[in-house]
Amino acid sequence: MEATATTLEKKPSAFAVRPLSPALGAEITGVDLREPIDAMLKQKLLDTWHEHQVILLRNQMLDEDAQVRFAETFGPPARSTSGRTYKGVKNPAVMLVSNIREDGKPIGALPDGEMHFHTDQCHQVAPAAATMLYAIEIPSKGGNTLFANAYKAYETLPDDIKQRLAGRRALNAYTTDSTMRSTNYEGANSSYWHPAVRTHPATKRKALYVNRLMTREIEGLPREESDALLQMLFDHQEQPQFVYEHVWRPDDILMWDNRCTLHARTDFSAGERRLLRRVTLIGEAPV
Repeated sequence: MEATATTLEKKPSAFAVRPLSPALGAEITGVDLREPIDAMLKQKLLDTWHEHQVILLRNQMLDEDAQVRFAETFGPPARSTSGRTYKGVKNPAVMLVSNIREDGKPIGALPDGEMHFHTDQCHQVAPAAATMLYAIEIPSKGGNTLFANAYKAYETLPDDIKQRLAGRRALNAYTTDSTMRSTNYEGANSSYWHPAVRTHPATKRKALYVNRLMTREIEGLPREESDALLQMLFDHQEQPQFVYEHVWRPDDILMWDNRCTLHARTDFSAGERRLLRRVTLIGEAPV
């Protein structure tokens, strides 16, 4: 008997992976995240994530609980680090990223404009292992997320630079809701020294672990030498050949590995609404 349109619509597609760029990233299709994730699918998702560093699934209709359940496939979610509660948000792992304002105050964190390249929570003892964003409202232009491959950034460094970084730590400092690098970090809310080059606990690959937004100095170097080295490293890791730019659509869910990627945000009109739901996963101290 010939299949009807209804039965064809209900038939699930096969799991498939499509690279998003030569630099990093992959789109996964054939998965409905409202459905349970069995052991086989979980392993496929993990393997794809470890290989491509950033994974994207489009057209996912997810509420808070479904997003957190998906995050749990990869590890335990962390409580929101913003120190705020959000109107309408029930799950303590969920943070809103939004420029929408009510009574003159943003309903979410990091509301406006461009944001320099960074890795989430690198200013803490145990930074987030991963970050997941789910797109709810997106401006017509801008507000894109750029991802840089920290593996490739390290692997393509000249040998003499690798030797200068070997065994050295970098100081990362952050001021709440800061989106652009500042010259003064004495009043930072949080700061921590981490290896300038870290080894991923699952893949065992080395990644360059400094970033323009929060990395302030390299341990054991005079300030001028440290500043010059950091500027060189920032420019190196942000080269276009290492970067994928994600143009958001509503109902996109995207997760990146903070241990081997950096991310940034492009500018967008303050007159357009932007609303995304964020969940992070508990990480480990970098080594």
